[in-house]
Amino acid sequence: MNCKIVVCIKPIPDPKYYNDITIDPVKKTIRREGIPTIINPEDRHAIEEALRIKEKHGGKVILMSMAPPNAEANLLEGLAMGADEAYLLSDRKFAGADTLATSYVLAKGIEKIGGADIVITGSQTGDGATAQVSSQLGEWLGLPHLWSVIECDIKDNGEINIKTKVENGYMEWLGKAPMVLAVTREINTPRLTTIMGVMKAKKKPYEMFTSEDLALDEAHIGIAGSPTQPGGIFSPDMSRKCEIIKGSKEELVQVLFDKLRANGVNLDSYNIGCEMGAIK
Repeated sequence: MNCKIVVCIKPIPDPKYYNDITIDPVKKTIRREGIPTIINPEDRHAIEEALRIKEKHGGKVILMSMAPPNAEANLLEGLAMGADEAYLLSDRKFAGADTLATSYVLAKGIEKIGGADIVITGSQTGDGATAQVSSQLGEWLGLPHLWSVIECDIKDNGEINIKTKVENGYMEWLGKAPMVLAVTREINTPRLTTIMGVMKAKKKPYEMFTSEDLALDEAHIGIAGSPTQPGGIFSPDMSRKCEIIKGSKEELVQVLFDKLRANGVNLDSYNIGCEMGAIK
């Protein structure tokens, strides 16, 4: 079975530069300009799983991302890992998209290139962490989809034995291509890129599609196609303070509990005591 596998990846801000990220108070969005990006960690596992399927069954691994033009570097990294071609879906009209609008654009991108036998994504991203895109993508494409995949074994007849992680265990499924799989980090260990891989990546097919290229319904893209909008966004107060209290054990315990009560902690419902006597 030759598999045409599409892997959807997302560039996210490099964690090394999180302290440089600011928030637009009007648009209520993160300002990403000037912040280097990396491939979302779980998406690297998605690429690796696609490459393993290709190595076992033959076929082609295609990368796809809805992102700004600078995502080319992230797609090239995926090509250097071993993917065969890449498509960037990029247009200013996509700005402000929530997961529903994002999954719509990705679905139309996949349809543009003739569909796929298997679509693989990460289960969630390191920035938004909504874990919604893969399921919504499956719905737009009209394909069955499974989330939190930790094991995947494709048979020559197209049947897929799948194991998904659930609370306190796992579930086993039997599926059949085409379908959408959202994988976790547990599924594999991604390979590293090599100098040879980087050199080959620059010669592999790479193309960018705009909204016009995809013939998109503008009611489904960008802010217009995004029913979910943040009610507010802010930077948490990261300040800390340290207070050194001196005294006997009895005095220190009493001061601690006084301070907890002063900060709104209700201790009355607890039967708290110590060897030196009950706390007042």
